[in-house]
Amino acid sequence: MNKGSLPERMGIEYLEISPQRVVARMPVEGNTQPYGLLHGGASVVLAETVGSVGAALHAGPDRAAVGLDINATHHRGVRSGYVTATADALSLGRTLASYDVTITDDEGRRVCTSRITCLLRDAPTKAS
Repeated sequence: MNKGSLPERMGIEYLEISPQRVVARMPVEGNTQPYGLLHGGASVVLAETVGSVGAALHAGPDRAAVGLDINATHHRGVRSGYVTATADALSLGRTLASYDVTITDDEGRRVCTSRITCLLRDAPTKAS
């Protein structure tokens, strides 16, 4: 699913996938800022990944999900192990899909809270 993409380079692994709920984890190692803490941007990439996957599944094979809005609040730093993101659908409509994303550390402590909204549109056609 992630072949050659940013989520693959960041080590994101999917644990559960459905239009209503997507769970994935990512190693902290390799995704840190200069102080040795998980980079806030890495948390946002993880949140956008799980939300976008859920939205794409909801949209279906002939439609595409594109990010429209994302926000994130960072609650605590993490230096090692994995973080796990859980995206729960808030609204699954015909043109928009929104997800509440919670990212936790290995001890289950909340690291980040995010919300993502995707626009659902017809998939682009490939040129011959």
